[in-house]
Amino acid sequence: MIIGTLQLQLRIADSHSLKEKRMVLKSLKDRLRQRFNIAVAEIGDQDRWQSSIFGLATIGNDKRYLNGLLSQVENWIERQDQVEVVSSQMEFL
Repeated sequence: MIIGTLQLQLRIADSHSLKEKRMVLKSLKDRLRQRFNIAVAEIGDQDRWQSSIFGLATIGNDKRYLNGLLSQVENWIERQDQVEVVSSQMEFL
């Protein structure tokens, strides 16, 4: 069993309040769960209205498959207009 994790620092440039940030992130999390069937949570910068740290996780038996899936997730997020990926870190356990 292999656990793949992806940590992303996101910038939400058009957010002017925590309420706007939460709406953007909720929509993003819901679409990620539906499209990729992965676990998603905001794990940092909860009190900053233009920044967020997302943690994503998936589990499987094939590291190459998990690496490809997490890369697809990162690429998909980078194409979203509402957020900008500032940094990313992928790990396998």
